[in-house]
Parts: sequence; structure tokens; C-alpha cells
Amino acid sequence: MTELLESYAGGRWYRAPDDGRPVLDAVTGEEVARVSSTGLDLAAMVAYAKDVGGPALAGLTFHERASLLKAMAKDLMSVKEEFYELSFRTGATRGDSAVDIDGGIGTVFSIASKGTREMPNSTVYLDGGLEHLGRGGTFLGQHIFTSRPGVAVQINAFNFPVWGFLEKLAPTFIAGMPTIVKPAAQTAYLTAAVVRRIVESGLLPEGTVQLLAGSPEGLLDELTVQDQVGFTGSAHTAGLLRNHPSVLHDGVELTVEADSLNCSVLGPDVATGDPEFDLFVKGVVTEMTVKAGQKCTAIRRAIVPRALLDDVADAISARLSGIAVGDPRADGVRMGALVSLEQREEVRKAIQSLRASSDLVFGDPDHVTLVDADAERGAFLSPVLLRAHDGAVEPHDVEPFGPVSTLIGYDDVAEAVRLAGRGKGSLAASVVTHDGDVARDLVLGLAPWHGRILVLDRDDAKEAAAAGGHGSPLPVLVHGGPGRAGGGEELGGVRGILHHMQRTALEGSPDMLTAITGRWTTGSRRSDDGTHPFRKSLAQLRVGDTIASAPRQVTRADIDHFAEFTGDTFYAHTDEEAAARNPLFGGIVAHGYLVVSLAAGLFVDPDPGPVLANFGVDNLRFLTPVKADDTIAVTLTVKQITPRTSADYGEVRWDAVVTNEAGEPVATYDVLTLVAKELDS
Repeated sequence: MTELLESYAGGRWYRAPDDGRPVLDAVTGEEVARVSSTGLDLAAMVAYAKDVGGPALAGLTFHERASLLKAMAKDLMSVKEEFYELSFRTGATRGDSAVDIDGGIGTVFSIASKGTREMPNSTVYLDGGLEHLGRGGTFLGQHIFTSRPGVAVQINAFNFPVWGFLEKLAPTFIAGMPTIVKPAAQTAYLTAAVVRRIVESGLLPEGTVQLLAGSPEGLLDELTVQDQVGFTGSAHTAGLLRNHPSVLHDGVELTVEADSLNCSVLGPDVATGDPEFDLFVKGVVTEMTVKAGQKCTAIRRAIVPRALLDDVADAISARLSGIAVGDPRADGVRMGALVSLEQREEVRKAIQSLRASSDLVFGDPDHVTLVDADAERGAFLSPVLLRAHDGAVEPHDVEPFGPVSTLIGYDDVAEAVRLAGRGKGSLAASVVTHDGDVARDLVLGLAPWHGRILVLDRDDAKEAAAAGGHGSPLPVLVHGGPGRAGGGEELGGVRGILHHMQRTALEGSPDMLTAITGRWTTGSRRSDDGTHPFRKSLAQLRVGDTIASAPRQVTRADIDHFAEFTGDTFYAHTDEEAAARNPLFGGIVAHGYLVVSLAAGLFVDPDPGPVLANFGVDNLRFLTPVKADDTIAVTLTVKQITPRTSADYGEVRWDAVVTNEAGEPVATYDVLTLVAKELDS
């Protein structure tokens, strides 16, 4: 008997006492492994995640969590060839494996980078700006995100055994939630190999990642209000999960990515010889053959101007005829096997349903010429292209989860939009056109029905292909879709992280908000101990440290010089009569950037010190004009301190308020500096 896959639960590897269920090689039909979770204590597994993994993550900042993920991704990348060898057994070609393995690891890198660059080195994330809840400024509101004391359970599909779990793990980990990974049985051996490497590396805190290799029956019974389930799979199973008592009554949050009849629309402006025609054809063929069409984002419906149906059918068929199908290890093979013989039969049944209202254009569901493979033992299927009859229903209802696509004709943009919407909600669509008006009409019509839309033309084709094209979810953009596609949302950079956190509306005084959030709040106490803050290292600085400058008069000579020196001779700074007629100014006023420049001169300490550089200004607003001979002063306060874990310096955000001699704010902004962690000895 082959190896029985072990689960990783409660800090140890668990082997079920029975023989388990056999999992077969998609190419040869040989037994690869067996899967069973018999006897596994699921309640203890959930408790371990919450009692061990959760507290370990709670003690880390967003940056620290991101750093651990980055180290994990580097380690996985160093041994990816081991995963490639196993991936062949799922029926994937090397190119398919790159999408899954490199794509999954790359997603971790991307999410980790977002966590470092766009989130604070803290455990609290501020959402939006302050809300003033009273007139005196002593009662304020601030939305915050904090970690939930629960566990994230991911139930994944068979088609992406690496990417599928890594794209869920990365945002939940940075959000501070431990994860229980439940892979699909057909490809669980590849997921298990990656999880084993993660565990043995020791890079992630114990309890933050566990593996359930086998049936998840009873797992949802152990979940409560702070827990989440991320499901990728069929709409039928999603329906069962939605009706589970833990989801219906106990507040368990469920995110679903389910069936999806994605489409690609060829614009009515495109002619046969145009670059967009070739891009459309290539895109359909790619989505039919990558992962043997076993992608939740694959193009199932190719919606084409009726006059071009014959040309498109011929062009796609010609490309498909050059696709070699067979053993994914063999030279020249472009498409491997479906994941199992059972899956092949499911796709054949779907094709049969589609043929009730469509004609076969290319391929034979029952026969395929193979390279170095046995059609009886391996789950191979020919790419199949169909052409729908007018008014066909099945292409909008039946999802063949394999190398199958259906051509559908339309007469105008409005009809194309209606046809796309008949899919009842999809993950992805592509619009192939070189006409901006056509693109706008199609996108606005398709957007309510799709989670992501690629607008493809000759200008973005090269870079779009490098990013993966129609079928590749990108870590910085949301992945999900409405309606039939499940209504869930994953990825999207920081959005994907925040999805796993709790947003809370916080009300309180400025001092209390500062204490809770770790970020100085307007109206909070300031601290001035007589030492210029620019003389303090990162270790010495504290939120609220302040310098209040001496006043400085802004003269007409200053304004004239700045205008001549910079070339900014806008009339409000140079033409007395015109400036006087402007109701906003009533006379010559200083340039806003002159005011900011003079303010810098008022607060900057000129000598070398721990402040290494100014790297930007955020949120600059000019509130009141500064007229000639007005006097300004600036108050600079440490607003936020963000150490960089991989450098000997950190970032300091300063609140800057420039006031006139009446004490009115004339400019507000944030100054961003890099400050050494320690003073030079």
C-alpha cells in the first residue's frame, strides 16, 4: 500500500488507523497516496489554533508577520522542484505547475510586501480619517481594524493545490488568524508536501498552520462566532456550507468561490486581420488548455460578433490542432490530463448537455491522440470547442470544468451584455477591443456581473500576458465574483488582509484615541522637553514629541523672489490688480509651496543627526491664503513611528500645522522622514 497522508494537528503529525481512500496519478492511473482523517480530534485541532497559534500571532506586528511570510516564501522557492515532480502526477504540465507553485509562492511575496509597505508596524490598522463627533474637538471617532481571536478554515479545490492554500494563508496570517488547511483529496499529496516543508522549516509560529488530510466532516461543528471558513469548490457544496448551523446561527463567516461561467467578449470594432482578433483567439485557446481548462476563471463562453463566428471558429480550431496532449513530462506536450477519471466523466457529461443546443466545432470528447500516455489509464480529454445555436440556454447554465469553450454570437453591444449576464455572475471576463467607447459600454454592462474584467488590446497585450492574462487572479486585485460565482472576495492586497479582521468604530477623546491606536491624534497632548526632535533617534522618539517654531514674516520680496526663481508667476503672486479682483485672495498672496518651504526652514535642524532623509509629504492642504507681510509659524509633532525590521532606521510621520499671526491654520500636512534607530556612538 502507498503512503497514507498524515494530518498536522496539535503540533504533531497524525496518521489515521485505517487504510484510507486511494488517490491516483492523473496520468498513469497508479496509486500515489491514501487519504484519511479517521480518529482525528477536530475539536482539539481548533482549540490548538486558538490557544497556541492565535496568541503567537497576537504578539507580532503586521510587519513581523509579513517578514515571517517572506522568509517562508523564500524557503519554499528554494525547494520548488520537489513540488514540480509531484505536480506532474496531478496531470499538470510544467507551465501549469508554474501557475500553481510559482504563482502561489509569488502571491505570498506580494501580500507580505503589501503588509510591510502599506500597513503599520503595529497590531492596529486605522481605516480612514478622524470623524469629529462634537464641536469642541474633545470627542472624536476613528474606524480601526483589529485581529479576531478565531481560526480560519480553508476548504480548497483540487485544481490549485499550492496556490489555492497559499493565497488564503498569506492574508489570514498577516491579519493575525491561524489557519487550518483542508485540501481536496485528489491533489492533497502536493498540498501536504508544501505544508510539511513549512512546518519543518520552523519559520512560522507553532499552531498558526495545521493540515487536515481527509474528510472535514464535523469540523464546522467546532467553529464559533470569531471563526471563518474560506471555501473554493462547487456551488452544490457551497450551498450545504451556507446552511450549516454554525454559519446560519453561530456567526461563522463563510467566503465562497464557486462555479463560474466566465466569458470573453470580442468587440464589434474588431476585424479579422486586427491584432485584437488574434489576441482574442489566443486568449480562448490558452484558457481552454492551461491546467486542461480546470480553472475557475477559464473562458467558458466566447461571445463574438455574429459576422465573425466562422472566422473565429476556424482560427481557434487551427490553434487547437497544434496543441499536443499527453504525459506532461514529455517534450512538446502543451496540455496534460484532468485530475481524475471521475472528473473526465463529469466533463463529458457537461459536454453532452451543451450539445443539446450547440454544434461540435473541434475535438472529440471520447477520443484524443496522445503523446507518451495511455488513454485508458490517464484522465485525458481532447480540447472541445462548441458553437451555440441562437437562443441556446445550456452554455449559460452548464459549466464544463475542463478544456471546453462555447462560441456564442451577438448582433450588438447590448445583446453581448445580456448574454454575459445570463451566466448569473462570474469571476472574470475579458473585453477585447481597441475602441474606447466600445470598451466603456461593455465594461459598464459587464461589471455588475463580474468580479474582474480584463480590457485587452494591442497596447497592453504584452504586459497583460506576462501577468497571466484573462485567467490569472492577481494578488493586488480582488478575486471573487457575484451571484453564481459565490459572492465572495479574496486577495486585493491589503483589502484581503482586512477581510479577516474586525472593523470597529472607536469613539473617545484625542488622548484616548492616541493611546489606543499608537498614532498621534489631533487635539492630543504634545510633549516638548526642550530637545529638538530631530536630535532624537528612533529609540528615543515618542509619539507626541513636538517642536513649535519661532515666527517668520513672509515679505513681498520673498514672494517676488520665489516667483522669479521657480518660474511660478501665477497672477495671484505677481499681478496686484488681478489678485485683488479674486474673491479668494483680495491681493497678492504667497505661493503655497513657498509657505511649505519657509515652514521647513523654521523646524529643520541643520546639523547631521539621526534624521537621515525626508522622503515625502502626504495630505498637503492650503487652508488660508498668506498675504504679503503676514507672519507664519509651524508646529511639528511626531504622529507615528514605524521601525523597519530589515533596516537600521525607521519611518517617522510628523504632523505639521502652519499658522498665521492670528493662530489660524494656513497649511496642514504630514512630513515623512527616515530616522536612525540609534544615535551614532
